Amino acid sequence: NLGNPKEISIKQAAEKIIALTNSNSNITNMELPEDDPKVRRPDISKANEILDWTPVITREEGLERTYAYFKTVLN
Repeated sequence: NLGNPKEISIKQAAEKIIALTNSNSNITNMELPEDDPKVRRPDISKANEILDWTPVITREEGLERTYAYFKTVLN
């Protein structure tokens, strides 16, 4: 998993997953640990340079595919 250079917050990610799964889960805000990274934007330049790789699947599509996969293996 190389990550996605388009940064979103953990809250935004949780909201997307809740919407995708039609969950009635609640989001609980807690204090961040002292060593929590403030930026969650991986540098994928080496993957691009060495492997000629860039993401071609959007975050939304990746979440949808992952959710669909786990629905099949967990049912």
